[in-house]
Amino acid sequence: MSRNHAFIEIWGTLPEVFPNLAESLSKALISCQSLVFTHGIELNLNLMKFHSKTLPNGLQIIAEINPDAQSAAVGFLVKTGARDEQIADSGVSHFLEHMAFKGDSQYSAEDVNRIFDEVGASYNASTSEELTFYYAAILPEYLDRTFDLLARLMRPSLREDDFDMEKQVILEEIGMYEDLPGFAVYDQSMSSHFSGHPLGQSILGSSESITNLTVEQMRNYHEQRYGAANLILAATGNLDWTQFTSLVDQYCRDWQPGTPGRTVVEAKPETQVQWIPKPGMNQEHVMQMSPAPPADSSLRFAAEIISTIVGDESSGRLYWDLVETGLAETAELSYNDYDGSGAWAIYLCCEPDQTRSNLDRILQTITDINEHGPTPDELEQARNKVASRIVLSSERPMGRLVSLGGNWLYRGEYRSVKDDLKDIQDLTLDDIRKLLNQYPIGQVTTVGLGPVEN
Repeated sequence: MSRNHAFIEIWGTLPEVFPNLAESLSKALISCQSLVFTHGIELNLNLMKFHSKTLPNGLQIIAEINPDAQSAAVGFLVKTGARDEQIADSGVSHFLEHMAFKGDSQYSAEDVNRIFDEVGASYNASTSEELTFYYAAILPEYLDRTFDLLARLMRPSLREDDFDMEKQVILEEIGMYEDLPGFAVYDQSMSSHFSGHPLGQSILGSSESITNLTVEQMRNYHEQRYGAANLILAATGNLDWTQFTSLVDQYCRDWQPGTPGRTVVEAKPETQVQWIPKPGMNQEHVMQMSPAPPADSSLRFAAEIISTIVGDESSGRLYWDLVETGLAETAELSYNDYDGSGAWAIYLCCEPDQTRSNLDRILQTITDINEHGPTPDELEQARNKVASRIVLSSERPMGRLVSLGGNWLYRGEYRSVKDDLKDIQDLTLDDIRKLLNQYPIGQVTTVGLGPVEN
């Protein structure tokens, strides 16, 4: 149950499991065992150029341009999500994401969908605990028209009749997700683990908070959080930087700065166990969380490696110990990084009568990795797998858009594919030990959902 910032609309964004051939190619790239292949990649990567600019109103514009690409991708990253809400407007970020597609003074919701379809765009939006992301991948010749539409999404009309109609959709969505055990146990785990901390607030909100939310509350939230100084505009692929910034200036220069930033306090979770009995369910769903490195930590790559070694859904220690042996349907460990905090998240789905014994086996696995670390072979295999993910997700501009925007949002830096691959390759067993000494994988928070009563 790997999660990338819990994006509601695209839960599980980019593919995380790749065939063995991809691992072999990545290994060849990193270790330079194939000079022809490596040289080819070097030439391609060297064509990529990074640019950045900030408008007087605070809007940050970044782009990684690749003239060899056959497409372009562009997206607005709004630094706002569930953690930036108040109890009275819980769920407003996700609701507002829906409302953005209802159009502005010139375009209706039907116009928005029609124009995106006319240019053949692959478009969507997502909301997480701390980010709302609007994006589109298109052919380069349609960048101007697509950006016109994306810019309008940032300044929707927020009409009351649209608001009232979409509220019913949101309430239905809340009910739908509450019926999904995997989501329900995750949502409750976040609420428990980050109790009293903004990260514990639900992305969807509650039926009560959405029912009571008014369009005026949403308009006020939009005015505060969607200001230019709280936005990052990212673009990747085949585009002209001068023309693009001229286009952005035309559409965005008059936007007000808004109220940027957020108060960041590191979470200090306390040990707790919560069991939610659901007699009608056939399986038990359990999530266990413990502190992990925050998004700006130098240990984040080591955390990605150890989560792959222990919890990869098709090759991690938990998979071989519990899933391959038939003891569980799912047993994974993911690393979730946030602004100022992080969390290890263990997810188990199994037969109810095997819950206790499986949790004992998980404890043995994480105790062993905390005390002894991984083997050299495990480290090498995990490096190859993570490198494969980086390379394969970067082959298209849309894949690079996610990485480009995330690095700028959380760390204020540009990182090329080569930068990430080098950091992965340079990781040592000592780095892993340092990580596990500071952030041991644990069972600080345990939440169970299913027929097991306690």
